[in-house]
Parts: sequence; structure tokens; C-alpha cells
Amino acid sequence: MGERRMTAPTDAILVGLVEDDSTLRNGFKAVIDSSSQLRCVLEAGSVEEAFAQIQTTPPPEVVLMDIHLPGASGIEGIRELKRTHPKIQLMMLTIFEDHDRIFQSLEAGASGYLLKNTAPPRLIEAIVELYNGGSPMSAPIARKLVDAFREQPRSAKPASTSEDLASLSPREAQILALLAKGYLYKEIADELKLSVETVRTHLHSVYEKLHVRSRTEAVMKAFGKLE
Repeated sequence: MGERRMTAPTDAILVGLVEDDSTLRNGFKAVIDSSSQLRCVLEAGSVEEAFAQIQTTPPPEVVLMDIHLPGASGIEGIRELKRTHPKIQLMMLTIFEDHDRIFQSLEAGASGYLLKNTAPPRLIEAIVELYNGGSPMSAPIARKLVDAFREQPRSAKPASTSEDLASLSPREAQILALLAKGYLYKEIADELKLSVETVRTHLHSVYEKLHVRSRTEAVMKAFGKLE
């Protein structure tokens, strides 16, 4: 269940960006490079171009991937990157909010899912959180997960999952609810007037009790998509 500590990296986090719209790609690169914590080392307009670059440049530690790309889709790109470079942390950065694409992306190996209209400061914070083992999601995406759960019959949730959820303390349940709303660790800490380290300690306990390894898995299990 171990995650990296939520601290500023000593060296800049190496970031890859796969986006076919050159104007958007340049804008995201400018945001990334504006932070002393980040450095864009790969920018590509397709999955195929990204794989060609990754052979000749320092491999990125985090990759932001659009879904709709020429050639292979971003979901296919995520799946292949996860297979060939399992240490890279992967995040969808897209305009799509529908259930199918969200779950396909997570199943392919994405650990985060942000909308392209994410504010630059939040995008930077989300990349750092992803690098540190978190699974940032835009609030509308987290809401989609909640809605998907509500649309299911109550009997669809396995008894073991209900028992796991019942084992959470009130504080752990509260933190899990904020995760499902898309809050980042710092936002949870501010909301509950706790330190970030205390939030991470509670989350470690949540992951243990739910038998999961990440924020995404915890939310998916809590809301009926992961047994």
C-alpha cells in the first residue's frame, strides 16, 4: 500500500504530454514549465509519436494523455505505456466526461482523470499529487463515479464490500467522501482542519481496510465498480 511521501521533489518531475491540438499542447507545456517542480521532456501529437520520442529522450515520470488522438486512441496509448513502462504515472487530460471513457481509462492503467479546463494551479498540483502516488480527478469526474453508483441496484454491491466500508471510522468515511468529490489531499486537509500527513495516514488505513492500493480504486470500490 506504500506511496511516495507528499513532498516537493528535489529535482523537477519529468512530464510527458500527448495532445494533437498544437495550441492546447503549447498551452499545457507552458503551464508545466512555469512550475519549478515540473519539466516537460516529451510533447507529442499522437501515441505513435510519443513512443518514438520516448526511445530518444529521458523517459517521463508522469504522462498526460488526451483520449481522442489520430491513430491509436489515448486509452490504447495508456494501456501500452503501462505495459512497456510500468513506472510511469498516467493521467487522462480530456474533454470527455462519459462513464464509459472514464472507466475504460482507469481500467487501461490511468491513475488520474482531469478535464482540459482544469485551472493551471490545480493542474500543477494534480501532477505533483499523481507523482506522489495519488489519483487526482476533476470534481465532475468524481461526481460521475458517484452517479454511476447511485444508478446501480443496492444488491449489486457485494457483501464483502459493504463489510469493508462498515469497518471505516467516521473520519475515514468522511475523507473517502471528499475523495469521491475530487478533492486533492491539501484540500481535504484544509476542509477538515488536519495536516496533509494526517490525511495521508487516514488514507493509508482506508486503503488497508478496503484492500486497495490507490485513491481511484478506493472510490471505485466504495461506489460499486470494483469488487
